[in-house]
Amino acid sequence: MNLVTGATGHIGNVLVKELVKRGEKVRALVLPDEDLTPLNGLDIEIVKGNILDKSSLVAAFKGVDYVFHLAGIISIMPGKDQLVHDVNVNGTANMVEAAKAARVKKFIHTSSIHAFTRVPHGIVVDETVPIDPDSAVAAYDQSKAEATLAVLNATKNGLPAVVVCPTGVIGPYDYKGSEIGVLIQEWMLHKVNFLIEGDYDFVDVRDVVQGMILAREKGKIGQIYILSGELIRVIDLWRLVKELVSIRSSFINIPARLATFVAKFTQFYYKLTRSKPRFTTYSIETLHTNAVISNSKARTVLGYNPRSLRSTIHDTVSWWKQQIPHLLKKS
Repeated sequence: MNLVTGATGHIGNVLVKELVKRGEKVRALVLPDEDLTPLNGLDIEIVKGNILDKSSLVAAFKGVDYVFHLAGIISIMPGKDQLVHDVNVNGTANMVEAAKAARVKKFIHTSSIHAFTRVPHGIVVDETVPIDPDSAVAAYDQSKAEATLAVLNATKNGLPAVVVCPTGVIGPYDYKGSEIGVLIQEWMLHKVNFLIEGDYDFVDVRDVVQGMILAREKGKIGQIYILSGELIRVIDLWRLVKELVSIRSSFINIPARLATFVAKFTQFYYKLTRSKPRFTTYSIETLHTNAVISNSKARTVLGYNPRSLRSTIHDTVSWWKQQIPHLLKKS
């Protein structure tokens, strides 16, 4: 039996689909009020609970062999955030404790490339880069670093765990609309787009899932595996999307300094309205940090082999076309 937390999320629902496709048993731990649309039609067991509630984890872990821990909060807001810390750090600690008690065969923890300390340009980011919560630039980075260290420390006390660190996840089945997913959707709909200078490493959600399953099968206890894809400039990503959408359009390139200045004010708007941030000083800074990332270890040890980003964008655009056909007709 596989227990999957965060099963309705982007990576989570794709993972569940793949495990079911393989004929494996899956139990999804979901919040009591969770929208289960991403899991519709799948022959799986649903358990209501919360990783912050230890008592609710008892039933979730009964008879479980493997745990894929994905539940967490992604945030691009700078500064401190108590909820992000509670869910990502304390929630993971509860999962680790429950996994130990249940004596699971393997615990696959999904962290993030943001768990690693940011290093200067010219240095390749790989698993030798330190993980230091104290050097984190934002609440999300700090929470992923703390949670990762907690899992790794638990392996010294008997937890059979491995950690995977994806880069920017992109791809179809993005039901909840990730930051990059919503951005691609907007590029598809609008004839004029505002682009921020920068680049980043993006990886197909289906390749992340394959990497996670490979980590379960071949990953060494106490080890981290980076699941990266392909480094691409924002403008080139935009061009890939536009190639696949029959809309003649143009873009306005916004210099990083101007975007950062504007973002300082829009962040207050996001906080006041409690709306989902579109771009922040943190996300802009991320586009200008060192994103030369190596997945050599995952390739060598796990047999990880991500597809081309062009293929990913093709499938992503095709999926969004199915989700928003009425809007595309109006654009």
